[in-house]
Amino acid sequence: MEGKRIIRVETRRADLRFPFPENFNQRIEGARLDHMGRRAKYLVGELSNGEALIMHLGMTGRFTVSGSTPGKFHHQAGEDEKHDHVVFSMQGGARVVFNDARRFGFMDLWALDDLANYPPFAGMGPEPISNEFSGAYLAEAFRGKKTPVKSALLDQNVVAGLGNIYVCEALFRSGISPKKLAGSLRKDRLERLAVEVRKVIAEAIVAGGSTISDFKTADGELGYFQHAFQVYDREGDACLVCEKPVKRMVQSGRSTFYCAACQRT
Repeated sequence: MEGKRIIRVETRRADLRFPFPENFNQRIEGARLDHMGRRAKYLVGELSNGEALIMHLGMTGRFTVSGSTPGKFHHQAGEDEKHDHVVFSMQGGARVVFNDARRFGFMDLWALDDLANYPPFAGMGPEPISNEFSGAYLAEAFRGKKTPVKSALLDQNVVAGLGNIYVCEALFRSGISPKKLAGSLRKDRLERLAVEVRKVIAEAIVAGGSTISDFKTADGELGYFQHAFQVYDREGDACLVCEKPVKRMVQSGRSTFYCAACQRT
């Protein structure tokens, strides 16, 4: 999509998780997508008309590319076309289809020069792969926090876009109990945690993400990082380090997987 004009937009319903912005199709048709970026879990397309096309996948959303575009993108849009809700027809013949069975995803438009004030972005923490994210940053962000470290890491105001799977894996690799209060962790422990967060994300990107139920990449491939899980979704299985059973508990409405023997501090 980057560098190409959006020739036509087809919205097949009036809303996704939220209604589309007013005159959504007309505002972006004919505009060139100058740059495709990301903030946390939001895709941000910078348009030549001065607006940002902001897109979120929700739980089951995915984009699939098809048509005469360079590379290997020649796949069906979705397994069930009734969930193909938005179709972008691009300059050059490519079609980019947004498919979302549960419709928790959404699309929005916002002024590019005011992007920092887009409500979900305001107050959002640093990206976990940015220079700003470090053990020193976590020490400051966690100061006085009496919430478990697992919950604190899922707080978008602390770290932007860090998901449940990768938090579980990073805490295990760091040897930190998910029950530990965030404000009680020593700086050296937080330094190791920051390093492990970066490593987990880097490995997951190389593997194409994690396919737990229906996630696929834009070319129709599955993510393969789930084959490298050390604790996530392994309740009752032997820990790969100490062979004690992996445990599961619920924190802030999310499943936490951990090894009580390896994660003591």
